[in-house]
Amino acid sequence: MNVAQKLIASHLVTGDLTPGSEISIRIDQTLTQDSTGTMAYLQLEAMGVDKVRTKRSVAYIDHNMLQSGSENADDHKYIQTVAAKHGIWFSRPGNGICHQVHLERFSVPGQTLLGSDSHTPTCGAAGMLAIGAGGLDVAVAMGGGAYYLTMPKVCHVVLTGELNPMVSAKDVILEVLRRLTVKGGVGKIMEYGGPGVETLSVPMRATIANMGAELGATTTVFPSDRRTFEFFAARGRRADWAPLTADEDAEYDEEITIDLSALHPLAAQPHSPDNVVPISEIEGIKVDQVCIGSCTNSSFCDLMRVAGILEGRHVAENVSLTISPGSRQVLKALANNGALGTLVTAGARILECACGPCIGMGQAPATGAVSLRTFNRNFYGRSGTPSANVYLVSPEAAAVSAVTGVLTDPETYGLKPMYDVPEHFEIDDGMLVVPPEDGSGVEVVRGPNIKPFPAGPAMPDEIRGEVLLKVEDNITTDHIMPSTAALLPFRSNIPHLANYCLTPCDPDFPARAKEKGGGFVVGGANYGQGSSREHAALAPLYLGVKGVLAKSFARIHAANLVNNGILPLVLENEADYETLSMGDALTIENAREQVKAAVSGACVVLTGPGGKQIKTRLEISQRQADMLLAGGLLNATKEGAKNNA
Repeated sequence: MNVAQKLIASHLVTGDLTPGSEISIRIDQTLTQDSTGTMAYLQLEAMGVDKVRTKRSVAYIDHNMLQSGSENADDHKYIQTVAAKHGIWFSRPGNGICHQVHLERFSVPGQTLLGSDSHTPTCGAAGMLAIGAGGLDVAVAMGGGAYYLTMPKVCHVVLTGELNPMVSAKDVILEVLRRLTVKGGVGKIMEYGGPGVETLSVPMRATIANMGAELGATTTVFPSDRRTFEFFAARGRRADWAPLTADEDAEYDEEITIDLSALHPLAAQPHSPDNVVPISEIEGIKVDQVCIGSCTNSSFCDLMRVAGILEGRHVAENVSLTISPGSRQVLKALANNGALGTLVTAGARILECACGPCIGMGQAPATGAVSLRTFNRNFYGRSGTPSANVYLVSPEAAAVSAVTGVLTDPETYGLKPMYDVPEHFEIDDGMLVVPPEDGSGVEVVRGPNIKPFPAGPAMPDEIRGEVLLKVEDNITTDHIMPSTAALLPFRSNIPHLANYCLTPCDPDFPARAKEKGGGFVVGGANYGQGSSREHAALAPLYLGVKGVLAKSFARIHAANLVNNGILPLVLENEADYETLSMGDALTIENAREQVKAAVSGACVVLTGPGGKQIKTRLEISQRQADMLLAGGLLNATKEGAKNNA
């Protein structure tokens, strides 16, 4: 068996390892962050769960850090108190980015992790099966329920050779994205192996695993080996380490080979992580801003390489350089060895240990500016400035370009940044709050911005509505539910957020949806790629969206739509996309019976203008059919609890 199969088999609750079949797995750990956590915990409360039933659940504060009003602070207080009440660890603001901290302090080889953030697969670097999901799925897992998914194929990424001095792990994953595109990992687990894996440290592996989300992959896994042991030992966690490797005769569904020694520095051009070219082909572009950090590239190793490049040099006068350490542990290590002073002396602006600019929380570029970022996404408008051009690069390329003032191939700069990884990191968990043994007496504090979780009604026999909007391929969750500094504080207020749903595509969409009493959205391929935020399903639900017709869906978003009672309908004939227009009236007759029949592969047929029959596939299991009929997972869970009482 390969590593992915071993991880799944050891946690399998229902189903088998046949790719394409529905399985369910036991979840050992969960994580949330404050942008998605408020909704996840509202859902947990609605389920009536008194205490989480996982081995460990952790609530992180790392997204909504800018406190320009009371909303973010109120949400943080709610999360802290609800965590204490339900047996959840709490990572205070300033402790760091959830994926970096979880990797450092809580990752365990061989265990499963479900997180309400699409970059949860970061912990696959430590030999975990770590999967991003919607908050409702995470809430169910915290309550002891299994996590359901389609058994993925396993793609073996065979690494050979060794990276050259100014080439990094970021270039590895950009190369994979260049080859496979943002749709290339859909329905797959990316498992890295081969002799080149041993040359990569766990932080380097974490960069690769993190951006597997941009492939659309279910998750990414690495073996737990000697390098993994070194990572755990340096952080005082030898007891948590366990070996996990693929059998010698392990089989895979697909395989690609990457010669690490043949790689050169790469960049993802605007506005997609797979728009990848060698930096040597586009260097010389004037740079206005450089942002180093995010859950992708904010480790001690990353920032020490940056410090090595910046030592004795200064940021170009035309460049604003910001650095966001991934965790308090990283920041303290930089301070203790003097590297923090090097960064400050070079002209870097040190931001707090948080997601920050990666999620549009501050540092929006100037109008028409070029911003180099070591982040994972460069979707249109995500930076906070729609006219900006954002390039994704490695920490090495970012640091060199910050000095030269133009996009520069770091290999041509002639540097070889060197540093020693400490044998032991200073461990200080003072900003982790351990929940009380008995939290029943804890009072949950709710600010006025926290609104009830919207639940849809049971499915009617007939569904009618107009096409409210038609959009193109690769619509992201940033399009569906924008994530900006102005909107992030309202993640617990769906009625307010709904006023901005799909506005990057059409500013009039929310008003139209309200006027028409809801309806349908028509999309292209890979609809809903990007974040795990279930707000991209909750806001349409609030506006009365009954179904989305698309050429294909991103995995997490399709699951979130079903979880909230919205039909993710795949066009049987993609040519029908061209025939559909905004304002077209659509009807699903005998909707409940058609949903039941979809489990066996029958098409869901919609009647359009002139009686045109539009055939769609509703790719669901019996469990998901029951959810849709009930009006979503929360309703179905409540019904199940009532029936079993």
